[in-house]
Amino acid sequence: MANNRIMLDAAIVGMGNWGRRLVDSVQASSKLRFVAGTSRTLDKVSEFAASRGIALAKDYRAILDNPAIDAVVLATPHSGHAEEVAQAAAAGKHVFVEKPFTLDGPSAVRAARACVHAGRVLAVGLNRRFRPAVRELQRMVAAGELGVLLHLEAQWSGPPPEARTPDSWRHSDRESPAGGMGAKGVHLLDTMMSLAGLAQSVFAYSDRRVDPYTDDTTSMLLRFAGGATGYLGTCLSTPYYWRVQALGSAAWAEVRDEHTLTVCRPSSAPVTHGFTPTDVERAELEAFADAVAGRAPYPVSLEQAICGSAAIAAIVQSAASALPVEIAHPTL
Repeated sequence: MANNRIMLDAAIVGMGNWGRRLVDSVQASSKLRFVAGTSRTLDKVSEFAASRGIALAKDYRAILDNPAIDAVVLATPHSGHAEEVAQAAAAGKHVFVEKPFTLDGPSAVRAARACVHAGRVLAVGLNRRFRPAVRELQRMVAAGELGVLLHLEAQWSGPPPEARTPDSWRHSDRESPAGGMGAKGVHLLDTMMSLAGLAQSVFAYSDRRVDPYTDDTTSMLLRFAGGATGYLGTCLSTPYYWRVQALGSAAWAEVRDEHTLTVCRPSSAPVTHGFTPTDVERAELEAFADAVAGRAPYPVSLEQAICGSAAIAAIVQSAASALPVEIAHPTL
């Protein structure tokens, strides 16, 4: 159901470091603004909220009961997403939820169905979709400029921006299974699926080598619906490194460090193109607002979001069993 209002009035739920980043990204936006918010410990966020014109609510229920709020943006622990999304849909709110959407396929389907049945927009915050270099790679693959897509390789490694401590929910096995997949690898898996179709199967390894709190080394072999194979790796205990490479029968193309695209064709030297960095958090939130207003569909389909959640569960299962696992594709 479209909302033709120009400005979408949203509430931020979860005002930790990332929730604050989302708020700040749209301070100059003409499409979405944060008018309310809540967090687990209100006194820790009261000064920030006041400085951004955000009215604090005592809890999530108060947010959902406020008729002046069009949408909720969830920057909350992963395990709570499915229920929070369903509650928002039941209250008539559109939903933007940070990745991972949920941690398994069935919960993702339940949450997505709640939004579909309520006629509400559901958007998952996979912000790497909005990098100009990644978009150009997607265009090239879709246009057939690489020929038959044969294989994908992706790596996003590096320490998280926040300190890892025993009480940090972001680094618990319950909230972030398979090590860096929740924080980093899920972005690359989504990028790979945007190029090659839904992930069909996975063979994963996940080890805790030097980090005392979570698996810091996770790697996966994948097969995709279009027939391409893939490798995806993420390591939390090494310096920053980012790349996605698509290898086709006519050329290969690689995005490195998120802002450069190198293309190599037969009998010619690789050519590198630079792209201007963009605020991907603002871009994804404004794309959400566009979807609510009916101006354009959100780039991450519900099918892709659900498959990403199902893939996380399959990765955990494969790493535990040391066997390949077929990725279930629950449908709406």
